[in-house]
Amino acid sequence: MYSEITANKRRSVILMTLFIVIIIGLGFVFSRAEGDTSYAGVWIAIIISFFSTLISYYQGDKIALLASGARAISEEENKYVYHLVENLSIATGLPVPKIYIIDDPAINAFATGREPLLASIAITRGAIEKLKNEELEGVIAHELSHVKNFDIRFMTLVAVLVGAISIMAQIFLRSQFWFGARRRDSENSGQLAAIFMVIGIVLAILSPIIAELIKLAISRRREYLADASGALATRFPEGLANALEKIRTENLPLQRATPATAHLFLANPFKSNSVMNLFSTHPPLDERIKRLREMSV
Repeated sequence: MYSEITANKRRSVILMTLFIVIIIGLGFVFSRAEGDTSYAGVWIAIIISFFSTLISYYQGDKIALLASGARAISEEENKYVYHLVENLSIATGLPVPKIYIIDDPAINAFATGREPLLASIAITRGAIEKLKNEELEGVIAHELSHVKNFDIRFMTLVAVLVGAISIMAQIFLRSQFWFGARRRDSENSGQLAAIFMVIGIVLAILSPIIAELIKLAISRRREYLADASGALATRFPEGLANALEKIRTENLPLQRATPATAHLFLANPFKSNSVMNLFSTHPPLDERIKRLREMSV
């Protein structure tokens, strides 16, 4: 498992670099397509990436908690949940995160925060009411593993970069719709600019799809890793496996789920079906349950 953690960190650096290269490459192509030899598009791409990353880094956790309707609880309000989180935090060598409850009957949870000292964990009312003690422990251990592995910071940054690519693509396509015809008729339009124009349109259509697929691949690998890390923390993989089995059986979507925060949750917060599973940020529940039950810790 430790070798898997090392491999995931290495892949994370590679994939983050790939995203940055894609954004700068798009800026270059879009600039040439516009006939801009100053490469203003490249600088715009870098600025978009920089500011969106800053916002995500410092405010992403607050946005995610607000979007999900989570509310903070104290030890006095729910000693059972607070002590479960506290005990597992001590066991994994983490500071106790802020604890939030989502008033929703679905079984789910997520962790957020750019580093362990600033982490928060949100658990649905359905998870607290429907899961047995060892099952809820498995869920909490999974989420604390995301915190310990710095998955939250990385996945938040990935989500922002995917959004930046989509924004750039939309700006380029809309500019072509409104100004493309006039630009093509101008005397300054050359054959090279026309070639870059075609390339730019193709990239503007395909790059958001490719970026989304990369995000899905990253998110799925990190869910497997958090399952393994959580099982190691509790020494009881069956607890999380049973919790995931209950989620699969219920197939109950969260009432305030959004595509922007879906990757943070323990399981896909939307109603699952065979088509949606292909584009889910989470691996199939059956495969996760199978892997957990094959583990020995």
